[in-house]
Amino acid sequence: MFDLSLEVLRVVEDAAIASARTMGMGDAKTADHAAVESMRQCLDTIAIDGTIVIGEGERDEAPMLFIGEKVGAGKDQPGALSVDIAVDPLEGTNLCATGAGGAITVLAASERGGLLHAPDCYMEKIVVGPAAKGAVDLEAPVKQNLKAIARRLQRGVDDLVVVVLDRPRHAQLMADIREAGARIRLIGDGDLSAGIAAAVSGTGVHAVMGSGGAPEGVLTAAALRCLNGEIQGRLVVKDEAQKERMQAMGIRDPGKIYTTAELAPGRSIVFAASGVTDGNLLKGVRFFGDGTRTQSIVMTHSPARVRFIDTVHLENKPDVKVRFR
Repeated sequence: MFDLSLEVLRVVEDAAIASARTMGMGDAKTADHAAVESMRQCLDTIAIDGTIVIGEGERDEAPMLFIGEKVGAGKDQPGALSVDIAVDPLEGTNLCATGAGGAITVLAASERGGLLHAPDCYMEKIVVGPAAKGAVDLEAPVKQNLKAIARRLQRGVDDLVVVVLDRPRHAQLMADIREAGARIRLIGDGDLSAGIAAAVSGTGVHAVMGSGGAPEGVLTAAALRCLNGEIQGRLVVKDEAQKERMQAMGIRDPGKIYTTAELAPGRSIVFAASGVTDGNLLKGVRFFGDGTRTQSIVMTHSPARVRFIDTVHLENKPDVKVRFR
């Protein structure tokens, strides 16, 4: 039986291995290209009629995995499974280039129309896990949201850890969080992986706040639909030209606050991510003499299922050995 979740797992694993081979070389562009090329090639081995709805950008800016591109072995075959696909081939290109932790490869898929076609702009976000779902409001003061999260988690505000992207635009947000008494974990990149971590118990992350990429917001929403977490997001309009582009994409109210279900409304969502470098949620790729080891998370919304998968990719040689650890 065709299991799309296991197929997309293969896509993110291959991309993680390809980009990990460039880890620490100081070249973010090469790292991203390796992930993109691997992901594109692997997608074309899956029996789907796929359309990229969130990818590397417009066609004139990206040679592959561009928005609107058709992918899959079934793209020219009548009756093939039709899916919309959102990708971040390498979230944390700079993290991979410098060898820092938290780089991942990501893919989400759903039936047609199941993922918001988000423009390439910033999005204000607040992300929480299942326990705090329904307790936060993007428009509420930071202190009020933190008190609501702490109440749901049955702990003090001073026990909360909030992830924030280390950007000058977040200076006031960071001051408000510290004034409320919570602790901050600053990250250089990767608010998508932080959003997933906020919805998984035991990661030490209780919320994500601040603005980051809108496409990453949709991917986060796809993951949170599977994890029963919550994201609220509002697009940040930079100028009139960007506002016009949003309207051309069908976004009538740029000031709208999107819920998790509005960002990822699909009924059959599949989400997969593989670690490239070690992070809070996933270990990075490990190379050894007989093969390569990857760690991934694969989730489906219906049926509700979350798999943490440790895979050993063996070398094709007669004396190969499988390592337990």
